[in-house]
Amino acid sequence: MTDESRIPAGVVQLDEFRWMLPREGGMRVPGVLIANRALLEKMLSDRTPQQVKNAAHLPGILEASIAMPDAHWGYGLPVGGVVAMHPDEGVVSPGAVGYDIGCGVRLLRSRLTRAELQPHLDALADALHREVPCGVGSSGAVRCSLPELDQALRQGARWAVARGMGRASDLEHCEEDGVLADADPDAVSQAARLRGKNQLGTLGSGNHFLEVQEVEEVYDPEGARALGLERGAVTVMIHCGSRGLGHQICTDYVRDVLGKLAGWGIHLPDRQLACAPLRSPEAQAYLAAMCAAANFAWANRQCIAHGVRRAFEQVLRRSAGDLGLDLIYDVAHNIAKFETHETSAGRVRCLVHRKGATRSFPPGHPDVPAAYRAVGQPVLVPGDMGRYSFVLLGRPGSMEHAFGSSCHGAGRQMSRTQAVRETRGRDLVQELRAQGVVVRYEGRDTLREETSEAYKDVAEVVRVVEGADLAKTVAKLRPFVVVKG
Repeated sequence: MTDESRIPAGVVQLDEFRWMLPREGGMRVPGVLIANRALLEKMLSDRTPQQVKNAAHLPGILEASIAMPDAHWGYGLPVGGVVAMHPDEGVVSPGAVGYDIGCGVRLLRSRLTRAELQPHLDALADALHREVPCGVGSSGAVRCSLPELDQALRQGARWAVARGMGRASDLEHCEEDGVLADADPDAVSQAARLRGKNQLGTLGSGNHFLEVQEVEEVYDPEGARALGLERGAVTVMIHCGSRGLGHQICTDYVRDVLGKLAGWGIHLPDRQLACAPLRSPEAQAYLAAMCAAANFAWANRQCIAHGVRRAFEQVLRRSAGDLGLDLIYDVAHNIAKFETHETSAGRVRCLVHRKGATRSFPPGHPDVPAAYRAVGQPVLVPGDMGRYSFVLLGRPGSMEHAFGSSCHGAGRQMSRTQAVRETRGRDLVQELRAQGVVVRYEGRDTLREETSEAYKDVAEVVRVVEGADLAKTVAKLRPFVVVKG
């Protein structure tokens, strides 16, 4: 029996890992928080539940407004939020996709072990830092003209591969093959294009990173074999997005739709959720620009992966092919896409917004790459620079409970300002080195803002994801070289 007296007022426990915020006021659907009690308490300590409720007011929303276990307060929709929209009655909300459109994670495996790399760690860290520019406003890795940029906005990761920055096999291991077909550069403002023109191949700042990791534990041998992972092997994880281009696109379209809400008869409790009816020209223009930004992000991670391979080759004096630096998968976690899902109203092709949430399709799903269809879609869950990250595989519960979604990371539990304040006087570089982590970074406060204690424990987040049957844990990765912006 559930001890109802221990459940916070206004929250109904559905099962061990799901909590409902019942409909009230103008909510069209309930809210659902996916969490254990400890993570629920963290959500309740900020504005996450209220933002989940606010999103439940969006016209045409289906089933529920959902928060993943790593969810925390964000712009409009919580980071870790998932909402799906009816194709006729629904809307698209730029704030429910996020400012870093197409932000995601890419994971490469290798034939190397940490012992082989140990004598070269500082040289490798320097080479990675040199080959992959990072920090606020970083640029210069791949320069292109505006016409060339428009090609990248249409072609995504294919653009980079066609220019010698990667292999055709890389594309087969990206979500959507690294490109969304509905992109239109004409829907992207000149300001956004100018911001992005020289930022391909750059890491950016904030929580973005490049890590060299070791597979510390394997929990699912069959899944690990399918992914080419084994205990002790070296991996490389890349986390970044669409840089200034995506940010400007979100800024442009939030401004555009804000002034038109009343004319559409849309009334929202939070203007940060400003949206446009899916059948409107404004929605179609935003979706075309959003797809272009997602393509930019895939091209960006492809260019960064090329820089990573170059860095390893320079330091180890062996080819990337000989080192086995192959792409396992690349997945986005700030995106909106049309997908077919079972709902209480039947099978619907709906627009799924994932903001700080990762697609997590189960075994057998036709949209999972052929190489992984038997085991499910890879789900890449970064933690923090001092602890660990995880690799998972999609499970059927994701389709039942979360429109085919899972978490995207650990989730912040401390603001950047608080993290800087809490770590004053500490030598974080030396602390990380004492933990066996070599770090390179840009920006005076980068390491303080991204300190481990600023984040929830990703292991606890992953336990909830697995308990809720959203994804299955395959392996744990521990970082030992970190490059931060």
